[in-house]
Amino acid sequence: NNMPLTKYKFQPGINKEMTDLVDKGGWADGNLVRFRKSLPEKIGGWVKETSNYFLGTGRALTAWVSLASTRYLGIGTTWKYYVQEGGTFDDITPIRATTSAGDVTFAKVANGDATITVSDTAHGAVQNDFVTFSGAASLGGNITDTVLNQEYQIATIVNANSYTIEAKDTSGDPVLAAAGDSGNGGGSTVGTYQINVGLDVYVQSTGWGAGLWGDSVWGSATASSATNQLRLWSNDAFGEDLLINPRGSGVYYWDLSAGGRAVNITSLSGANLSPTAGLQTIVSDIDRHIIILGADPIVGSARTGSIDPLLIAFSSQESATDWNPTATNTAGSLRLSSGSQIVAGLRSRQEILIWTDVSLYSMQFVGAPFTFGVNLINENVGLISPNGAVNGPDGVYWMARDGFYIYNGAVKRLVCSVLNYVLDDFNSSQAFKVVGFSNREFNEIGWFYPSSSSSEIDRYVCYNYLDGAWSIGELSRTAWLDDGIFQKPRATGKSDDNSYLYIHEDGSDADGSPMDNVFIESGDIDIDEGNQFGFVSRIIPDVKFLGTNSTGGQINFVLKTRNYPGESLTVNSTSNVTSTTDQNFVRARSRQMVLRVQSDDDADVGVRTGFKWRLGANRFDIRTDGRR
Repeated sequence: NNMPLTKYKFQPGINKEMTDLVDKGGWADGNLVRFRKSLPEKIGGWVKETSNYFLGTGRALTAWVSLASTRYLGIGTTWKYYVQEGGTFDDITPIRATTSAGDVTFAKVANGDATITVSDTAHGAVQNDFVTFSGAASLGGNITDTVLNQEYQIATIVNANSYTIEAKDTSGDPVLAAAGDSGNGGGSTVGTYQINVGLDVYVQSTGWGAGLWGDSVWGSATASSATNQLRLWSNDAFGEDLLINPRGSGVYYWDLSAGGRAVNITSLSGANLSPTAGLQTIVSDIDRHIIILGADPIVGSARTGSIDPLLIAFSSQESATDWNPTATNTAGSLRLSSGSQIVAGLRSRQEILIWTDVSLYSMQFVGAPFTFGVNLINENVGLISPNGAVNGPDGVYWMARDGFYIYNGAVKRLVCSVLNYVLDDFNSSQAFKVVGFSNREFNEIGWFYPSSSSSEIDRYVCYNYLDGAWSIGELSRTAWLDDGIFQKPRATGKSDDNSYLYIHEDGSDADGSPMDNVFIESGDIDIDEGNQFGFVSRIIPDVKFLGTNSTGGQINFVLKTRNYPGESLTVNSTSNVTSTTDQNFVRARSRQMVLRVQSDDDADVGVRTGFKWRLGANRFDIRTDGRR
């Protein structure tokens, strides 16, 4: 009963919607594997762009070019906003308040303790805020003026008039107070406070996007604020300058030629009725208007200071300062009618798409006298997060709470072969963290999301729009920027609790280490519809090794077997495969068989780095082997 070699080329994409037996001829599971030209391969590697790290969790990335052709990268985090040029992160976080000289005083807590109590009446700070002191005098001993006159992160809030810091030297090491530290820092200390930091978690009970907007009227004392909510940023270039907007807070302008810190648009020279807050800020490319989604309205001759979550305000053309609608400019506003809040907007071809919690709108430049017009495209197509939509070459893709969608003139739901896998193991309380991404080089659109056991992003789901293939994996990236101004994609992530900027599709490894747990696993393969037992005696692999260490690369072919669909799989055979492997002899007997291909970085074979692999049509020497 010898049979000829049987070739297996599986259908592209991971399919978790079917049972393993029904999914024969398909892939049932995988990690860190993509599909390209219908074939599975290990994804590209990543490296830190620089060894410098930044503070806070990265939540936004944008890139732009100056008039002098210098490339810049903006990074918004839970704590700060940076502009990166040449590997250094310049802190441009706006200033919230600067005290008068002498308003700030210090008091040590105890000898041998680094804790210092800072007194400042009505300081307005929250825990983890950043403040820079200047003009302070030594407390008399270890707590010198050099120790005090630097930037600090607030450790605890004591009350509305005081908080604590941990004294440090200029390298960041703790400085312990001594008996001689009896002063208060003198009468000339100035405290310069950066804008309040946001949270690293989404607070469901008070948050934007969680049903109604908090438990009170917007603008009242108990409404959600930027300081008790997940910190997200919108950022967009305005010429060679930059606009940044922490969600639910002020809109700030960074003038590249002036440098320094970003300033509130209300403080710009000539500012006229500029919005004081917004949910998202976008620059309209063609007509050069600044658009603020969820702005505060004008009542009488002033802005109210309270966000209207459905109001869209736009500046006059080419202006960051003129927001007062008149007959001689193009400033104005309009209000959406469907939903309770604007979740996000995305600039796409010929239009700006705007999602409320229940609807999708198209906003287009129409010229005088209305400037912009909006059309309702569809209802019941909500967006899962402010960063959950992404442009693709054939339309705009987004993730909703019930699946994935595309808009290319009409709204269509994507057929997703891993939908239940994603939605059934998803931390919906942290859904606002979801980040959509595109990877043009590999024809991919995807989303990073938190699984149910994680409060932070730890997984991704990815769609190859040419092959129609879905893939899944475990990877934590909290912001993403596709190639364009920079040659390769950039992403933010953490290593050893520090936040870094990573270059993706660079090499084959995980920042110099072997990529962990790279595998793809098939559905069940059976003989004669499972009526016969099959005996596998030989595998002829079809694998292409790529990368700087292609000749040293090694992967494993693992055969798992079972006789009935309800049984657990048993590992029956493991074969090492390298670039010189012609065939592997194995012994496996069962009704059903599963093939797992995995990168091998086990200690017993040595660490394998510097290579990628692509899987083709593998052949198996299988013969029938009786009915029992």
